[in-house]
Amino acid sequence: MLEHLLVRDFAIVRNLELEFGPGLTVLTGETGAGKSIVIDALALALGERAEAHVIRTGAARAEVHARFALTSDSEAAAWLQEQNLSDEGECLLRRMVEREKPSKAWINGRPVTVQQLRDLGDRLVDIHGQHEHQSLLKRDQQLALLDAYAGIDEQVDTLAGHYTNWKSLHDRLETLKQESADRDQRLDWLRHQVKELEALKLTVDEIPKLEEEHARLANGTELLQGVQGVAEVLYDAEDSALSALLSKASGQLEALTRFDGKLTEIVALLNEATIQIDEAAARLHQYLDGLDLDPGRLEELDSRLGSVHDLSRKHRVKPEELPALAVRLRVELDDIENYDTNLAKLEDEAKAAAATYDTLADQIGKARVNAAKKLGTAVSARLPELGMRDARFEVALSSLPAGERAPRGRERAEFLVAANPGQPARPLAKVASGGELSRLSLALQVELANLGRIPTLIFDEVDVGVGGRVAEIVGQLLREIGGGRQVFVITHLAQVAALGHQHLQVAKRIKAGETETRIEPLTGSDRVQEIARMIGGVTISPQTLAHAEDMLTRADS
Repeated sequence: MLEHLLVRDFAIVRNLELEFGPGLTVLTGETGAGKSIVIDALALALGERAEAHVIRTGAARAEVHARFALTSDSEAAAWLQEQNLSDEGECLLRRMVEREKPSKAWINGRPVTVQQLRDLGDRLVDIHGQHEHQSLLKRDQQLALLDAYAGIDEQVDTLAGHYTNWKSLHDRLETLKQESADRDQRLDWLRHQVKELEALKLTVDEIPKLEEEHARLANGTELLQGVQGVAEVLYDAEDSALSALLSKASGQLEALTRFDGKLTEIVALLNEATIQIDEAAARLHQYLDGLDLDPGRLEELDSRLGSVHDLSRKHRVKPEELPALAVRLRVELDDIENYDTNLAKLEDEAKAAAATYDTLADQIGKARVNAAKKLGTAVSARLPELGMRDARFEVALSSLPAGERAPRGRERAEFLVAANPGQPARPLAKVASGGELSRLSLALQVELANLGRIPTLIFDEVDVGVGGRVAEIVGQLLREIGGGRQVFVITHLAQVAALGHQHLQVAKRIKAGETETRIEPLTGSDRVQEIARMIGGVTISPQTLAHAEDMLTRADS
C-alpha cells in the first residue's frame, strides 16, 4: 500500500508531500488543475520513462519519493528479497531526473537500474487508464489474471518446475542422439578436453587470488622501493622524519602550556598524530618483513595464469567459467562412454518427466477453459451497469501445436471485447477506448478483488462518458474494491467522489508570477463544498449543498 509521496519540482509542482491510507482515495478538481500530476509523478517513481520536460521551469532537477507498506507474503516483498534489496520491511522508491543527464533510481537507498524499478513497480501498483504500463493489455498478464481467477497459481508454478526438469532431460537426450553418429571422434575430443581441464584443477575462487598475488610479485620492486620511501619519510630519517618533527613540535608547544592552558588540547592532538604515524611506520616495517618477492613463485604464477587464459580463449569462455565447463564436458563424456545404458535411462526419465508435465498441464488446461467461460460471463454481466450496454467480454484460449510444451502450460489467453451486437470480439488494445478500457478493468478488478495480486490500483478516466445512475454504480464498485485493496481514482463526477474514504482536491494557484499545483485533503464542510461544486458548477445554492451533504451521508451509511 502506498503510504507517502513526496514530489519536488515536477511539472508545475514545486513541493508536494502527501500521506495516504487504505480504501478508496478520490482526486478531484477543476479542468486543467493538474489532477493527473500525482499519477504521473508516481508512475515516474515506478519506472516510467523520464523526460527532461517534466522538470519544473527554472529548476535543475525533478525528484519523486514513494514509500510503500508491504506484507511479508507479497510479491513485492519476495522480489526485494531475491534482489538483496530488502530492508526490514521497508520499501522506499526514489527517482531523480536532471537536465541533459540520465535519470537515477534508488530502492531502499541503494542505486538500481530503471528496469529494476519498473519490475518492482509492476508488483506494487497497477495503473488503469491511458498510461503505458497497464497489465490488462499484456498477454502474459492476461493469462496470469485468468490463472489467479481459476485459483491455480500454485499448480502453474509446479508445472514450470516440471517443464524445467523435462527440458533438461530432453536436451541431454537429443545431444546424445545427435552425437552417436560421430561417437568415436567426439569421444576422443571430449577425453582430451576433460583431461586438460581436470588437470588444471582450477576452482572458481582461485582466479582472483592468483591475479592478486601475481600483481604483487610482478610489481615487487616498485612496492619495495615505495614502501621503504614512505617508511623513511615517516620514521626512519634521522633528522627529517615526520615522527621526530611532530614529537619536537609537541614538546615545544607543551612548554608553552604553562602560559596558556588552551594549548593543552592541541598538544594532545599532536601526540595522537605522533602515535598514529608511529603505528603506520611499524606496520610498514611489518609489511616489508613479510614481503616475499620470490622470482620462482612469479614464474609459477605466470605459467598457471597463462594456462588458464589459454584454455579460456580456446573454449571461448571467461576464466572463471572453466570449472563449470569441465563439469559439463565430464557429464557429456560419461553419457557417450556409457551410451547404451545412458540412452535407455535418459529416454525413460524424459518420458516420465513428459508424462508428469502432461498430466498436470491437462488439469490446468481444463481449469482454464472453465475459468475463461466463467470470467467472460461475469465481466459481461457487469458491463451494462457500467454504461457499456451492448458490450461482450470474452477470454479466448489458444493451444500450442500438438506435442509442444511451455513453462506456463499449453494455452495462451487473450482478452477480447465486442463493443456492439453482431460484431466479432477483438483484442482490447484494438477496440477499447481509454474510458472503455478503464471500465473493463474495473469490472475485472471487481471479479478479482479478493485475489490481492497487486495491492494498489489506480483508475484514470474510469468515469469518462458516464453519468447519473451509472456514475453511482462506478463509485460503488470502486468503493467495494477499496474494501480489500488500496484504490485511487481521478474523477469529475460527484457520485464517485462522494464514495471515497479519502478525498484530495487538486487546484492551481499563481504565486510570484508562477503557476503551481497544490493538493489538499478535504474533510467536513470543505468536502461538502467540493462535492457541491462538482454538482452545481460556479453557483452553489443551498439545495446543492443539501444534496452534497445527503450524498456524503448515504456513502457513509
